This record gives sequence, structure tokens and C-alpha cells, in this order.
Amino acid sequence: MRVPRLRPPVRSRPRSLAGQLFAMQVVLVAVVVAGCAVFAYVSGKSQAREAATHRARATTEAVADSPSVREAIRSADPSALLQPYAEEVRRDTGVTFVTIMDTDGRRWTHPDPHRIGKKFVGHIGPALRGRTFDETYTGTLGPSVRVVTPIREAGHDGRRGRIIGLVSAGIAVDTISRRVSEQLTAILAVAGGALALGAVGTYVINARLRRHTHGMNAAELSRLYDYHQATLHAVREGLLLLDGQGRVALVNDGARLLLGRDEQEELVGRRVADLGLPTELTEALLADEERVDEVHLTGERIVVVNTAPVDGGERRGAVVTLRDHTELRALAGELDSVRGFAEALRSQAHEAANRLHTVVSLIELGRVEEAVRFATEELELAQALTDRVVNAVREPVLAALLLGKAAQAKERGVELTLSPDSGVEDVAGLPGRDLVTVLGNLIDNALEAVSGGPSPQVTVTVRRTLAPGALLLRVADNGPGLPPHAEGHLFERNWSTKPGPGGGIGLALVRQTARHHGGEAEARNLPGAGAEFEVRLPLPREALPHEALSQEAPR
Repeated sequence: MRVPRLRPPVRSRPRSLAGQLFAMQVVLVAVVVAGCAVFAYVSGKSQAREAATHRARATTEAVADSPSVREAIRSADPSALLQPYAEEVRRDTGVTFVTIMDTDGRRWTHPDPHRIGKKFVGHIGPALRGRTFDETYTGTLGPSVRVVTPIREAGHDGRRGRIIGLVSAGIAVDTISRRVSEQLTAILAVAGGALALGAVGTYVINARLRRHTHGMNAAELSRLYDYHQATLHAVREGLLLLDGQGRVALVNDGARLLLGRDEQEELVGRRVADLGLPTELTEALLADEERVDEVHLTGERIVVVNTAPVDGGERRGAVVTLRDHTELRALAGELDSVRGFAEALRSQAHEAANRLHTVVSLIELGRVEEAVRFATEELELAQALTDRVVNAVREPVLAALLLGKAAQAKERGVELTLSPDSGVEDVAGLPGRDLVTVLGNLIDNALEAVSGGPSPQVTVTVRRTLAPGALLLRVADNGPGLPPHAEGHLFERNWSTKPGPGGGIGLALVRQTARHHGGEAEARNLPGAGAEFEVRLPLPREALPHEALSQEAPR
């Protein structure tokens, strides 16, 4: 016997958010329209009865006040005069009947002439007491809404005369119901049209909502939002979404960090131009075209910017990603220094081998004294430079950088010297990485400027100034000097005298690092030839010597 395979029950997917809203809105519209229709029917029925009562009352009061009616009642045959009059009034006013009777209720008029002379079917007591009243009563013509009014003799001196007759006018309930039915038909037609229009409008709106929500239900949208928020906070790269007016639509934690913004600062809704970012970075964020891997400077960081405009027939905004390039740039600078040291060592090893061969050859030729003198001169020259740097610059990072750059300069045929007034003991409070960034870029810039020129020289000054207490880093060269009108652009990002991409970042980093520590960078042409770059970095009070602090003490 073959046992049938049991399939797991298929779990139906919950209706999408758009579908739920559509169903809810259709039910809501239907309930509202039905409620309005019922209310209109009830109100119409009540208003129809009131209108019928008002018409009947107006008719009876007009008949009761008519002088011709009083004269006809006093005549020998009131019916002969009143019947034609009553029928004319009935046709003109649209009521179902107009009955004029005596005080005993005997009819003088009736729509059916055979019922003239018979007793009126209904109440007349309140009218006999002089009061007009209305009621719904079933008479000879069926149920009707009727009004009974007393007819009085004309009084003298404004007094009311005695009651000489009664008049009743009424409208059949069937007539009222027929009119209400006509109104109900119109109400139902309007309600049906409103329901159809509401359903079509709701369908169109929900179709658009379904497209925007991609057919997801409320739980899926909530889960997607939770994932979205978790992703934004987890991603270390900066993400910035801008709308078509250049306002921040979304920003994650990484973007706040890279742009130097506090976590509590409200950025969403603010214009990028009002955030106080560097001009070049602001222009990149608001650019109409795509930007790929552009390097920009913020207050304390180097960031790589990528922008992708969002277009849909019109500019809808842009997606911006930010990557931190600060550490990478610093490591690249250190790697360049290490590479320079390695090249310098390779060059020195090559030169040392040549010198060693020369010394060996002189010894083989029997010229021992000349060999000793040649070796001693080379050692003294190298040791003199090392001793000069080590004795003048006690900061290990700066000393190592200067020795490495000196070897690199010698390999390139450039004479790099330390100025006689150089000297610094300690620069506590200034990170070694920032010192390498500033002085290394200045020396590299000077080496580039003098390479290929006659008798290239670069002079470096490293010393502390007492008033105010600051570390002075100055690099001068005898190259061609600064280009005309270049002094205002030297420290701008992407501005460079070297052709091709990749330049224009070194001096910008120098100024950024100096400003980060409260200092400034300057450049000027020297008299005759060459250029000079100078950076002053304020030193913390604990790093100042005793004599500098004593000069600042109040006298």
C-alpha cells in the first residue's frame, strides 16, 4: 500500500501594505457613503413630512381667512359655493383634499362629491376650541398628514369672532412617500457615483503606493527599515544623501565623523552650503556631474569623495560616499620616507664599495698614506653631517627625517644643509607624524624645485622661537622661485606647478596640519633667486623652556 506524501501547509503571504490600505479605504468609503445615504433618506423623509404639514397649514389658514368663504357659509346652500372653490384651491396648492365643514363636522366640500354632507373622519375638538392643529390620520382617502383650522366670523375692533366652521387640508402619506422615493433614488445615484469615484481614486493611489513600496507588507517594510538603520550605523564609510535642492536627506555616523560633525548636531534638512565645509569639498558635493575618487581636505582629515547624481528626468539629488584617507596618506608618507632611506642606503652602499675599491687599490700601489687620508676625509664628511644634525635637533623623529632627506638629496645631486641657528631640544605636544608631514613635504617640494638646476642647494632651519613660543620650520632653496601670482594658491588643494594628475596635495596637507595646531604656513620669494617656505607651530606651555615662561610672567 502506497502511503501518500503529506505536503506541508502553504503559508499564505500577508497582503501587501498597499492592498491592506486599499481594502480599508474601500470599506471606509462604502461605510461613509452608506451612512450619508441613510442620513439623507431619514432627513429627507422628515423634511418631506414637515413640508407637507406646512403646505396644508398654509392652505387651511388661507381658506379660513377668505371673506368669500364666510359669505358662502352664511348662504342658504354653502356646498354649491364652496365645492368649486375648494377644488380650485386643492389643484392650485397640490394638496390631496380641502374639506370645509360646519362645527358638527358635516362636510360642505370633498374631492369625492358623494361624501359631501357626511361626517368628517378625524379629530376636530382642538379646532372647535379655537386652535389650529395637525395630525396623521387615516380617513376616506387613506392615511394622510392633515391640518384643521377654525373659521371665525369677522370680529369688530380687532376682536376675534365666533367659530362658524372648520377647514381641513391634507396630503396623502402615499404622495409623501412617493416624493421621498424620488429623492432616495437621486441620493442612491449620487452615493453610487461617489462610491465608484472613491474606489477609482483609492485604486489609483494604492497602485502608486504599491509601486513605491514594491508590493511589500507592513512587516517587511518595518524589517527593511530596521536593517537599513543597522546598516547605516555599522558601515564605517561615510554615506551622504542629498536632495535636489542640495539639502542633506540622510547622513550616517561615518559621514558625521569624516566631516567633523557632532553626533547630536541636526544635519538632515540643512543645506550643504551652510555646513561650513571647505569650498572645494562643497563644490564637489553639489556638482552636477559624477566625481570619482577625488581627494579633499576637511578640518582634520583627508577624505576620498565619490558622488553619483540621481536623475529621473530632473535632478533629484546625489549619493555621496566618503572614505577616510588620512591614515593611508600618513602611511604613504612614511612609506615614501622609508623608500627614500632605502634608496639612500643603496646609494651609500654603492659609493662605499667604490671608496673601498679605491682604498684597496691605493694600498696595492703602495700609497698607504694617501689611502688613509682618503678614507679619513670621507668618514669625517659623513660624520660631520650626522653630528651636526644630532647635536642641533634632539627630537628623534626630526633628526631621522633630516638624515634621510640629506642622503636622498645627495643622491639627487642636491646639497642639503642645516642652518647655523637651528636647534631644538624637545617638541612635546606635537605628534611626530605631523612633524614628518610638514617638514617632509616642504623638503620634498624644495628638492623638486631645484632638481636639474645649477649648484642646487636646500637649507633647512629647525628651531624654537621664544616670543611667542613656537616651533619654526623653514625650508629655503635656490631654485627658480615661485611662479607669478602663485602665492595665493600654493596651499590650495589640486593646485600644482607640476604637470599631470596627482599633485597639489602636499602643501595643502602642510597648511591643514599647521592650522590644526593653531599655526600657519607662509611662502615667499627670496631676493635674487629661490623661494622660502615657513611654518610656525605653537608649542604647549609645558614644552616651553624656563626662560620663555619667565618672559611671560607678569612683572
